[in-house]
Amino acid sequence: MKYVVFLGDGMADLPVPQLGQRTPLMAAVKPHMDRMAAEGLAGMIKTVPDGMTPGSDTANMAVMGYDPRRYYTGRSPLEAISMAVEMAPDDVVFRCNLVTLSDEPPAGDMLARFSARTMLDYSADEIGSDEAARLIEQLNAAFADDTMRYYPGKSYRHCLVWKKGEQAMALTPPHDILTRIVGPYLPAGPGSEPLRSMMLRSAGFLPAHPVNRARQQRRLRPANAIWLWGQGTRPNLPDLARQHLLRGSVISAVDLVRGLGICAGLDVVEVPGATGNIHTNFAGKAQAAIQELARGQDYVYLHVEAPDECGHRAEIDNKVRAIELIDEQVIGPVWAYLEAQRQATGEPYRLVVLPDHPTPLSLRTHTADPVPFAVYSSDGRDRLPAAAYDELTCARTGLLLDTGHQLLPRLIHLGFRH
Repeated sequence: MKYVVFLGDGMADLPVPQLGQRTPLMAAVKPHMDRMAAEGLAGMIKTVPDGMTPGSDTANMAVMGYDPRRYYTGRSPLEAISMAVEMAPDDVVFRCNLVTLSDEPPAGDMLARFSARTMLDYSADEIGSDEAARLIEQLNAAFADDTMRYYPGKSYRHCLVWKKGEQAMALTPPHDILTRIVGPYLPAGPGSEPLRSMMLRSAGFLPAHPVNRARQQRRLRPANAIWLWGQGTRPNLPDLARQHLLRGSVISAVDLVRGLGICAGLDVVEVPGATGNIHTNFAGKAQAAIQELARGQDYVYLHVEAPDECGHRAEIDNKVRAIELIDEQVIGPVWAYLEAQRQATGEPYRLVVLPDHPTPLSLRTHTADPVPFAVYSSDGRDRLPAAAYDELTCARTGLLLDTGHQLLPRLIHLGFRH
């Protein structure tokens, strides 16, 4: 039996007036997702436990089969693991976003001027990784010492390791405060002063860096400050292969999901041109999944970030298009390969499609609402069909999995009508 999970990050949404009160999933042309729902089993799943912050970290952890209430230790350590950053058990890791803040007001001290600025872009126009690495070098030149160091990741996503650091402070994700004044969301609480100081000081020298001067000449937003958040320590996850007797792979452009895969004992697959946005190599991800299945892997976790980025950026048409591209260029080819193999060898397969969480265009951030899922089994197992794959139609089946980490064991062992 082969298993493939197609995870469209942030695909779920609310009705959008510009789409005739339809959600992007309802508006998208997606025959493969709809067929999975119509010929398989469809319902809703709660991926984020009550009381936990709705994020790709907690939600993807649940979809991979781990209870976040038991295993979650923070977002940033998962990203750092993907970046091959060494961490001691008592090291604290922070996500470091390169962001674009509004121009600094002329009056007041450094804190007052920084606090009055607005969060314009949590990604600095999705700055390129090469440009970003040069800015991270500058941050280390200014701030690195025996206890703190920055590590470059991809695009705007990087990390800070604080040896034996504090982690009880209150930190806010920058994508949650788009268009807002940043002052009320600066690091607060025990141990927050060093973080706050670095954020303020970064805004003093990053704007003049040659990378940012060149970006402004190209009419791109500068990465004129850093924003620290998502603190945590290294997790300890049971090996997924040993738990479920599976050989598996993860395909994602996002360090968070790749780090989860590494912790779970999955092989991490590199895909050229995988960007984590609407311009990612959709077809390349499908081909990578096919290659993993062909070499004997039982399980592939195929994650696509693009719908989530479009939700954060309030890009209605792009979010619809991202869903269509996942259906056409990712699900379609993988499904066709597995069906051809079934006909040739008799090996059955199961497909799952779902988001990790909603990222509503109107809110530009995550919510913890249940999300639609559909399961197609080539052997006809677990039928509970829906006419289409979307939030409203899947909810009508009446099936609700109220603990997201039960998805994988139900997929492999228990079934969904158990």
